[in-house]
Amino acid sequence: KKKKKKKKKMHKYKDRTRIYQKGRISEKFSSIARMINDNIETETENYILNINETKYVEHLVHKYTLNSPEILFDEVSVDSREEDIPSEYFSRTYDVHPGKTYKKEVIQYIVPVIGDTSLLMYGPASSFTLSGSGNFHLIGSNIVTDIINFNNDAEKIKKEYNEQVRSNSFNYNTLRKDINEFNNELPSYIKSLLVKRKQKLLNKNNLLSALDVPLRKTNSIPKTFSIPQPKLKKKITIRKPLTSEKEFKSEPTLDDENYKHILKLINDVGKNFERMPSIYKNKGEEDLRDHILMILDPNFEYGSASGETFNKSGKTDIQLRYDSSVVFIAECKFWSGEKGYLKTISQLLNYLTWRDTKASIIIFVKQKEISLIIEKVNESTKNHENYLGFIDKTDENWFNYRFHTNGDKNREIKMAVQLYHLPDK
Repeated sequence: KKKKKKKKKMHKYKDRTRIYQKGRISEKFSSIARMINDNIETETENYILNINETKYVEHLVHKYTLNSPEILFDEVSVDSREEDIPSEYFSRTYDVHPGKTYKKEVIQYIVPVIGDTSLLMYGPASSFTLSGSGNFHLIGSNIVTDIINFNNDAEKIKKEYNEQVRSNSFNYNTLRKDINEFNNELPSYIKSLLVKRKQKLLNKNNLLSALDVPLRKTNSIPKTFSIPQPKLKKKITIRKPLTSEKEFKSEPTLDDENYKHILKLINDVGKNFERMPSIYKNKGEEDLRDHILMILDPNFEYGSASGETFNKSGKTDIQLRYDSSVVFIAECKFWSGEKGYLKTISQLLNYLTWRDTKASIIIFVKQKEISLIIEKVNESTKNHENYLGFIDKTDENWFNYRFHTNGDKNREIKMAVQLYHLPDK
């Protein structure tokens, strides 16, 4: 009988894949970028033109953000086993024979990892070194390294482990930095792709509208268009796009640059109120409103069927209208507490039904400590049922928020809250 050839048993830790050996993390980044682009390009025209941009970007950011792996070296544990070690692992001082194996204790260091452990298989994008990996291997949610106990020297084993940890630190820290940078750039990257496709669709529909021929009925007709940016003293020209259905009515919006310009003018007037309190001390809401209106109106011309740009339709509000619909409204109020403030927000939201319209609440504060009122505004704004989120702070007294219209979270309204101190004494 032929003797069966005994298969040589490979040493266990030689079969594992060391971390950082799959390729560069930049390959993963490129793959995700392609998926994001495909995601946006495969959405229907109607969806892209009507979706709340902020919410859609947040959705894709959440979907594609990488969960950076964190190696918990402080929570390392140790295990040991006896294993057949091939002779080639022994130094020349040992009396061993080629091709033979010898039993030795193997000390295994087990380090837990949280986050997406699979990302540890990629090397850093920017720089990478084979010597910067240690001898760690990924097993489940841990990285492990095996050290053979040749001499029963605990200090030597600990020293070897610590050297591996130090050796690993360069690739590990660089990889984490690359992943964090990728995650930080995701929102702007996704928004740029979304805006690019949206603009392409809007340009296509504007071109079709300019042909002066009947358009075929489609579900992809844009529901919004923007007031072109004017310069100071220039006309704001509003182009009304053609539609294929009589009942369809496109929605005008005030562009962001004009919105910021209007708010800046309001802020300049408000700061002027604060600099000369004796002049404005006894003025009521309507008087202060009229003064703001007097500054705003000469700066813009509407250039539409309506001769007026800014007008007042209530006791304290300033409105910018288009075709009988409000695209901007500012409400002037003295601070009367959280309840009155939230009621003012609701009042503005009832006016603004168009998609992507803008508003400002101008609050005059008679109380001595305006900082307490500012703090109250920051706390209470998020309590409104239509609140979507905080955008940013333009000035110490000027905060920008996102709200939605009643019953439709995709119809987003930008609202600034601007506070000015007009104490009684």
